[in-house]
Amino acid sequence: MTSERTGSRTPENHHQHRDVSGGWLRPAVFGAMDGLVSNFALIAGMAGGQGGQKVVLLAGLAGLAAGAFSMAAGEYVSVASQSELAQAEIEVERLELARHPAAEERELAEVFEARGVDPATAAEVARQLSRDPDEALEVHTREELGVTPGDLPSPVLAAGSSFLSFAVGALLPVLPYLLGASSLWPAAVLAALGLFCAGALVSRVTSRAWWYGGFRQLAFGGAAAAITYGVGALIGANGL
Repeated sequence: MTSERTGSRTPENHHQHRDVSGGWLRPAVFGAMDGLVSNFALIAGMAGGQGGQKVVLLAGLAGLAAGAFSMAAGEYVSVASQSELAQAEIEVERLELARHPAAEERELAEVFEARGVDPATAAEVARQLSRDPDEALEVHTREELGVTPGDLPSPVLAAGSSFLSFAVGALLPVLPYLLGASSLWPAAVLAALGLFCAGALVSRVTSRAWWYGGFRQLAFGGAAAAITYGVGALIGANGL
């Protein structure tokens, strides 16, 4: 009512969404968590087996290097394979649009109809979109494959994110030993803080409560380290 009397329009309510399809977030988060948990568990196992300071430090550094390169290689191959499969299917769709444009236009109209658009409007929208081959290809691949031709995940970005995040996570429990610590407790405290902070940080992009994310990650990481420490202690006690 107020906008009618003043002749002004009601301001549009614009909003932005966070990126939920990018190729960097999942490998970065997974890499940091995996690096911290796996390397702390490895160090805990070596300490539980009565390994000396140099032995534990060597195991931690070896775990960091091996894990970071393994994560990067695995992530690269995984994302590259996924992108290659998507590219192959996009090429199939491109050929279909070139060979059977009328059939593809009808198929697109049927997609809109299935979403509740009346047949005449759906046919007109499909006709207009099909005039531009690139636009038609993008719409078809997005509707049928769930991907966009120019926006596929980057294998290099995924591998780099995994490598760096794993290395950072794996370095935390090693730091006290690099600085001369000879017991597990400094590494345990630093790892616990890292686990809680990492879980709390992830909650900023998942809308979970920060304390929930922090304690959940701390619980899982602590359980893994405790079990590995127990295994190391058992093996060490039996002199294996």
